[in-house]
Amino acid sequence: MTMRRLVFYGALLALSLAAPFLFPAFKTQLATLWLMIIVALSWDMTGGQMGYNSLGNIFFYGTGMYVAAVITIAIAHDVGEYTAASGGGIYTWTWGQYFAGLVIGTLGAGFFCAVCAAVIGWITFGLRGPYFAIGTLGVAIAAGELVSNWDWVGGGQGITMPNYPGDFERFKLLIYYLFAALGITLFVFVSWLYSTRFGAAINAIRDDEEKAEAMGIHTLRYKMVTWAMAAVFVGAAGAVSAFQLIHFEPLETAYQTINLGIFMVVCVLLGGKGTLWGPVIGAVMFHAFKEVTWSYFLGWQWIALGALIVVVVVYFQDGLMGYLRQRRPDWFGMRVDAGETP
Repeated sequence: MTMRRLVFYGALLALSLAAPFLFPAFKTQLATLWLMIIVALSWDMTGGQMGYNSLGNIFFYGTGMYVAAVITIAIAHDVGEYTAASGGGIYTWTWGQYFAGLVIGTLGAGFFCAVCAAVIGWITFGLRGPYFAIGTLGVAIAAGELVSNWDWVGGGQGITMPNYPGDFERFKLLIYYLFAALGITLFVFVSWLYSTRFGAAINAIRDDEEKAEAMGIHTLRYKMVTWAMAAVFVGAAGAVSAFQLIHFEPLETAYQTINLGIFMVVCVLLGGKGTLWGPVIGAVMFHAFKEVTWSYFLGWQWIALGALIVVVVVYFQDGLMGYLRQRRPDWFGMRVDAGETP
């Protein structure tokens, strides 16, 4: 790593650590920005690097929320009693119980979602192209409907998580750093992963899966492992979101296919599929766009979002990174000889 790049990464890390103190009134928005970066980077692992566009990654987010909630409640109380209409929210948690639920719930959510990805992938990876996308979307929709009719986990009323036992401003700071730590870990992980033979293998699947199989690559195994790794981070992000939101519902919050499920795809398309920085830049741009339109164009925000999607799909199909690679190839270490083309 060059000194210039080392300084650049160091400055970004310092900014990430100082952001909630530099902008104390925007702790929640900054935490949500990290959430967008996490889900965008995770989606690009399969959609951009491997060429399998999933519309069902929101399944892991919602499942992570419920797994974390169940684990946290089970540490101190009976889950069915707590989630009953007459029982939810009447209990208190000690510091030890709360943080045990936060740590174990987040880790458990990531592990459980990885197992789910392996099981679901064994079935859905027999599909390709739009069929795979629709198949994964069907899984997410079915999961939301199933949970909304499951009384043991609260049914349609959802679940109320325990309140943070300390100061609320410290709670927002804690949530921010949890998301930031998860996002930085994911970025470091994928930057290493894409430089290995594993990264070359999933890129080969994206470019031509039949040729990859002919070369001896066990494509199903690579696809399942990649999706499972992405599911770990999305599930863990869902777990942290459960604590952040305090109360969440199955269809409107957890398995929100038409909100976060679409947003993560738009972030990647905006920044550039199949690139390391594309999902990060796209998430930052999309989150800024969403916050502005939701704040100043309330009532028109969905029209503005739809217009953004149309513009990106029609005019910037390779995203911002693809556009810059064409316009400024020298920024990416590409030499362009001067002179007329033949």
